[in-house]
Amino acid sequence: MDITLVQGDITEQRVDAVVNAANSSLMGGGGVDGAVHRAGGPEILEECRRLRDTSHPHGLPAGDAVATTAGRMPATWVIHTVGPVYSTSEDRSCILASCYRRSLEVADGLNAASVAFPAVSAGVYGWPMDSAAEIAVRSVQEASNTVSEVRFVLFSPDVYAAFARALG
Repeated sequence: MDITLVQGDITEQRVDAVVNAANSSLMGGGGVDGAVHRAGGPEILEECRRLRDTSHPHGLPAGDAVATTAGRMPATWVIHTVGPVYSTSEDRSCILASCYRRSLEVADGLNAASVAFPAVSAGVYGWPMDSAAEIAVRSVQEASNTVSEVRFVLFSPDVYAAFARALG
């Protein structure tokens, strides 16, 4: 698997699947989630509503992933994953790692060869950036799947630098 880092906007990536750092409601929100819903248009929200009406009536649990269309974005699919909120009193690292593993499993099920990830849980969910980057890179490196390209698309120079350190 080829792992690359890009500083930029994840909604503009020409890949098979873009991973959305979603909230459990799947109804859009701020940060990456809001950007994905805005860029993809109403088609994404329509499929998310259908998921809530059928397979995920209580929302998507943290650490899990599910796919929808990418709507108007250049990608084919959006893989929504819910990261954990950072806690100093409880180790939730395994949940964050699961976001990456489950997203790659969903990508495999879609026969996606290329996947773009944001820094899941490293925004408003408060995960310390260096730790988030280490967990993300390690989880992707250790995953067993058929995805040939993983691209971490990072919004700022600081986030890019943390992922570059984690990638070594």
